[in-house]
Amino acid sequence: MAQRRILIVEDEATIRRTVADALCIAGYSVTAAEDGEEGLRLFQQTNPHLVIADIMLPRIDGFEMVKRMRRVGGTTQYLFLSARCDADDVVEGFRVGGNDYIRKPFAIQELIARAEALLSRNEEQSATTFTIGHYHFDSVAQHLSFDNNIRHLSARENALLHALAINLNRVVNSNQLLTDIWGNNSYYNLRSMNVYISKLRLYLADDRRIEISSVRGVGYCLRINT
Repeated sequence: MAQRRILIVEDEATIRRTVADALCIAGYSVTAAEDGEEGLRLFQQTNPHLVIADIMLPRIDGFEMVKRMRRVGGTTQYLFLSARCDADDVVEGFRVGGNDYIRKPFAIQELIARAEALLSRNEEQSATTFTIGHYHFDSVAQHLSFDNNIRHLSARENALLHALAINLNRVVNSNQLLTDIWGNNSYYNLRSMNVYISKLRLYLADDRRIEISSVRGVGYCLRINT
């Protein structure tokens, strides 16, 4: 497997060096920036698998930087690393496209474990068939089947269910879904996505363990309850 690339955007030099050294020792290819503008430039140059970003950055803050990175698309994962720990800050981090959020101060072992978990998601993007409770989902054929009954999904139904299935039991950011599937995160597209979520809930209703839950201000989560 090719060496996985991580971009760190952190203005505190000591933290930046400590995190970079630890990730290099762990076997990753690491690039580091000290402000949001440099982060955007290095993002375009290196196409990283993971971005670890502070929020209070010079020139362009971490929230705005990640929003701009998200517009490029791709499967890059985003981890916010910040001393800002109010609930509103955490929610905003997920709203703009973050996949995880660690509060400072932090243990470097936890950071590496979180990074590994996020990087593993990139490898899951190639999955095309899924078992969801009693259902079988084939995203290539665009089929959802249950007890030999096959439902043919539309392109958007298929794309939305695939995004939820590859993140089973994890919250998927609404803005990410809208950008990836609808092309932008306008209010009208948000209303459209809510309609499609309702359709998927109906399609999966024969297995009552299956739930597509909404996390207000963040996104949706497909889970199997026990």
